[in-house]
Amino acid sequence: MTELFYMGGPLFMGILTIVLIAVIATAAIYIYRIKSSQNVNIALVKEIGLFGLIVGILGQFLGLYQAFTVIEVSGTVSPEILMSGLKISSITTIYGLIICLIGYLLYFGLRAAFEKSDVEKVV
Repeated sequence: MTELFYMGGPLFMGILTIVLIAVIATAAIYIYRIKSSQNVNIALVKEIGLFGLIVGILGQFLGLYQAFTVIEVSGTVSPEILMSGLKISSITTIYGLIICLIGYLLYFGLRAAFEKSDVEKVV
């Protein structure tokens, strides 16, 4: 798993990991607030997860831009090398999609818990 982290690029994978931690921490805080009958804005969990997806896609496009620049300079490249580069550039997008999925799953869980509670929703 760590090899995928470094293959995806430590900068964007690190940012995405911070976003994942933020999604989980925000959901945990909101679980506590729902249980203690405090006001919450559960949509923030979903929005942070969506931000993870956007950062993942940005990481892929920047990687593709760098790869295309190198291909332009070198002139020719074999299809195997091109496909390998496309596969590696997809790692950040896949990680961003996973973070977005986790964010949405936590959001749906929080929404179900919120609807069962008597907490006032903050929009």
